[in-house]
Amino acid sequence: MMVVVAHPDDESFGCGSTLLHAAAAGARTAVVCATRGEAGEPAPGSGIARVELARVRERELRDAAVVLGVSSVRLLDFADSGMEGPADAATLAGAPFDVVRDAVREQLDDFRPHVVLTLDATDGHRDHARISDATVAAVEGTRVERVYLQCFSRELVQRWLQYADPDSPYLSAPGTPEALVTTLVDSTELLAQREKAIAAHSSQVSPFDGLPADLYRDFLTVDRLQRVVPPWAGGERETQLF
Repeated sequence: MMVVVAHPDDESFGCGSTLLHAAAAGARTAVVCATRGEAGEPAPGSGIARVELARVRERELRDAAVVLGVSSVRLLDFADSGMEGPADAATLAGAPFDVVRDAVREQLDDFRPHVVLTLDATDGHRDHARISDATVAAVEGTRVERVYLQCFSRELVQRWLQYADPDSPYLSAPGTPEALVTTLVDSTELLAQREKAIAAHSSQVSPFDGLPADLYRDFLTVDRLQRVVPPWAGGERETQLF
């Protein structure tokens, strides 16, 4: 399985339990990360200067990957586009779409995954949208058997907004409607390892910090995915990827 994300921490905050699920099933896994997250904000009190962020976040990505049982970490070397403002051709959002698609396709051709997972991009971040669209396009014509989007359900995001800053751009989108979720993977037994992977990204504030216990567990003990290749034809939801 190959997970394709935009920034260091996307693989843990969003896809960590699915990576652990795949590894537990004996699958070989890879993470492709498009940027080093240098346009992010260091966590308050971390003591990390902005100039150090790219180096620190790459190290955190690699540390988290060890926790998640990932066999290969690959960086695409696009610059982090940030949330808004100009995005030049060196950035993930500003690069020509076919350049991003072809960069992902090169990794697919090399690793040759059976399953690909990327982001559903409902959080409003332009880098998430770009890598999601490019990944789905890159799969066309390959031997990849299935493609999934990692989802945050609309209902959970609405509950999340009760405990988070409603002006945060990361929480401006409604999430994925429950009707589009095709796959529910129980990841309760993987929670402790998922927490270790999230903690590896100490330069960043986890979106799950400070949540009440019930909402925290609802986010982190069930993985919600949308299968987009082959298109879902309805019926009983999947509960396993392998």
